[in-house]
Parts: sequence; C-alpha cells; structure tokens
Amino acid sequence: MITTDYLVIGSGVAGLTFTVKIAERFSNKTVTIITKGDEDESNTKYAQGGVAVVLNKEEDSFQKHIRDTLIAGDGLCDEAVVEMVVNEGPKRFNELITWGANFDTNTAGKFDLGKEGGHSEYRVVHHKDITGYEIERALLQRIHQLKNTKLLPHHFSIDLITEHQVTSIEKKETRCYGAYVLDEKTGTIFTVRANNTILASGGIGKVYGHTTNPIIATGDGIAMAYRAKALIKDMEFVQFHPTVLYNKEGGSSFLISEAVRGFGAYLRDKKGHRFMLYYDTRAELASRDIVSQSIDKELKKSGDSCVFLDCTHLDIVAFQKHFPTIYQKCKSLGIDVTKDWIPVVPASHYLCGGIVVNKYGKTTIQNLFCCGEASRTGLHGANRLASNSLLEALVYAHNIFKFLSENNSIHLPIEIPKWNDEGILLNEEITVIENSLKELQILMRDYVGIVRSNTRLKIAKKKLDIIYNKVEKLYKTSKITTVLCELRNMVTIAYLIINQSLERKENKGGYFNIDNSAK
Repeated sequence: MITTDYLVIGSGVAGLTFTVKIAERFSNKTVTIITKGDEDESNTKYAQGGVAVVLNKEEDSFQKHIRDTLIAGDGLCDEAVVEMVVNEGPKRFNELITWGANFDTNTAGKFDLGKEGGHSEYRVVHHKDITGYEIERALLQRIHQLKNTKLLPHHFSIDLITEHQVTSIEKKETRCYGAYVLDEKTGTIFTVRANNTILASGGIGKVYGHTTNPIIATGDGIAMAYRAKALIKDMEFVQFHPTVLYNKEGGSSFLISEAVRGFGAYLRDKKGHRFMLYYDTRAELASRDIVSQSIDKELKKSGDSCVFLDCTHLDIVAFQKHFPTIYQKCKSLGIDVTKDWIPVVPASHYLCGGIVVNKYGKTTIQNLFCCGEASRTGLHGANRLASNSLLEALVYAHNIFKFLSENNSIHLPIEIPKWNDEGILLNEEITVIENSLKELQILMRDYVGIVRSNTRLKIAKKKLDIIYNKVEKLYKTSKITTVLCELRNMVTIAYLIINQSLERKENKGGYFNIDNSAK
C-alpha cells in the first residue's frame, strides 16, 4: 500500500497544475500522480490551438469572451461559472509564464493572439501549433524539481475505493479513500490510500475510434466515478472537431487546428464550392457544432468521403511559421499546401459533459475532486468554445488547490482490503478484446455520431447490451489487464452517452437528433 496526502489520476494540464500548486504550498505533504502512459501522454500534449484568454483590453473584454462562450454553449452554460473562468483567465495564464511556458509574440513584442471559430476577437494565446505540448513540458519540468511529488507512469487506476469496498464502516455518505492501481509493467495490483483524490483523467475519444485524441483517451475517470455512484451529466454533448486530416484507415487522426480556419483557410467540397457560406453568416468561423454538422450534411448529400481545407491563397511563409507541425505532416503525406487542398473530416474531439463538480471541483463523492475534460463544470454547456478547455483546466485546478489549502482533510481510521483476484485465470483471448473494441467503435460511429435519431439510439442500446455482457463475463473471470479495463470503461461511457442522448428531447449545441428537429 502507498499512503499519500493527494492522489492525482492523470498527467495533463489539469492534474499537473494542481500538483505544482499543492506541492509548493505544502512541502510536508505528499502528492502521488498516477498515469497509464508515458508521463507526458495526455490530451494536453495534442492541444494545438492554445489558451483562450482576454489580454488585449483595448479591443477585447471579459464580457465579449463571456458572450462568445454563452453563445457557443447554446443556452446551457452556467453563467456564473463562465464569468468566473473568464475573469480568472489572465491570472492563471500568467502563472504558466512564471513556470516557464513560452508563447508566441509578434514584432511588437506582444503576444501573437489567434482567432478561432466562435470567437469575436483575437484572444487565443499559442506556441506555434503545439501549445499543449509546450505547457506540458513546462509543468513536468516544474514537477521534477519538487521533492514531495511522486509520478508513476505506466500505472493504471482500476477503481476508486469507497464505502462499497470498505465494509467495516457505516455508510452515511459516499467517500473516496484512494484507488486500486495496476503496475502495467509487473502486472501487480496495489492500493493507494489518499486523503484526497483528484481525477484529471481526460477524455473519451477512443470510444469512437476515429478521434483526435491519443489512444489513452478511454474515459477511465468518468467510468470509475460512475461505478462509485458519482453524478454524471451531459454525456450526450460529444464535440466533433470539424477538420481532422482524412485517414482512410481510421484510428487516431491528425488534427488540423481550428486556428487554420481562423488564419483564413476555406472549406470546399470536391467541386470547389465554399459550402459554409450557405450554413452560417460566419462561414468557416462558425462554432464547431455548426461546422461539423454542415460537413456531415455535405458528405451525406454527395456520398464523398471528405471535404477539403483550402490554404492555397494564404501567406505560406506566415503559415509555415504559425503551423510548422501541420505543414510538415501534410508534406510527409504528399500534400503541398501551396497548391493542394487538405482532405478533412469531422472526428470525435472533446466531451462537454462528465463528472458533475461545483466551482471548487468537488464531485458528489466526499474527498473526490475532478478537473479537466473528465469534469462537467457548466462552462461549456452544449458546446465548448474553441480553446476554452485549457483555460478551464487551469482555473479549476487552482480552485481545487485553493479549497484544499483552506480546508483540512478528515482522516478516518479504516482498513482497506487488498485487491482480491483469487481463482481468476490469465486471459489469453486478446482477439476477443480487440474484436469487441472494434464492434463498439463501429456502433458508436454509425449510431451515435454527429447526427442521431431515436431509432438508431435504441438499436445502439440493444447492441451495446450484447457487448456489455460479453465484456463483463471476461472481466469477472480474467486477470486484470489495461486493455480489458479500458474496454470495460469504454462500454460504460457508451452506455452513458446513449442513455443521456435518449433523455434529451431538444437539440442543443453539439447534440443533434433528427427526431427532435421534426417537433
């Protein structure tokens, strides 16, 4: 058993920001970070666009950023949360600067602010087209300088420990005591007992297969919290990024940043028509839900596999400076952006719902907090405004830190049982897991995608029941492995998305059901 003051599950910007703050504030307390991949593998690493933050007060304002966020959220944002996050933005951003993160500047020495879909002003701070990677680098560098932190890569959190496992105490309220963790290299399972647990486990993109997310984005934190009886909400609001490099093979896809459209690129069909002009007055700079749904309609009308992003009219020298990674990726595939259009399709990108938290990141389970994409704060509503996610992670990591700095933890003298896998056999049926995963991903893409219907959702629910029974039987009779647990978690995520989609009777933001639109 490992005993720690703070257990952080996830090593993206949310988890690392909290760790830096709490470890520096309390040198006599310990922080343990659990992450299932390499220490820098997270959705943060792949965030190209940047951080949306009001810095140019002459042209921009907090009120404009708040308004843009509320419009994107389509009436379902918590306005008090939006105001709090936007107003806190500059302070939290300046902390990144203090910690050594670098951001692009213009010839005047000021931050080179970008403009993305849904934004009325230039307010996105970036580092080339690898902003998340730069933030991750700075935070990890800071973490490694702290003596009271322990970062455990290649460790997988199986389940949270609550009263459901601890039978020796009275069940007055659900409280989290830590987690059971799998050492992926040795296969051993051990207990991490923590006074406070912070879920910063990221998104769910792999549930759809075609996604901008890394392969680790399997919704583990949300699934664990659901099994622990935490409140989960707004799972129907899955944001699809409109412009992902078309990949015939599927799988994790390369993101063509929203900032490219903000830079002036056009969306065209194969005949060269700028179709977004027919869907929204903002054309290519409409919010992501509108652009994704528009592309989906165009592809269904034409039967084509993709649409195209036209950058040929842009200043290519400036393009290369702003988007070197995108430029090189296209070049490696034989796409010359000076004369070739980039083939793109929408793909699963971001989850606007998740584990319900208050403004301090507190879940409905005592001593369990959540920040980052796994959380449902009320900021995004029905659709996230571009580049608000890194901002949200920074603000809520700070709020959790502030709350825990001012409120002492309750230490309960309890005995936590060890993980029991007696009588369980080593499972050699990796093919069953792989086939079940493919089956799940196809189901989600075909029946629970950008445009949904009640009929398709009900079919998906029945098909998912079959997959669920197969996976649960495998889980209960097999030795624990990461891929098996991930599959189990993704089945849970699919269940939540399907059921909460069926419950929604009105189209909002990123959720579009053809049966609702007919009413």
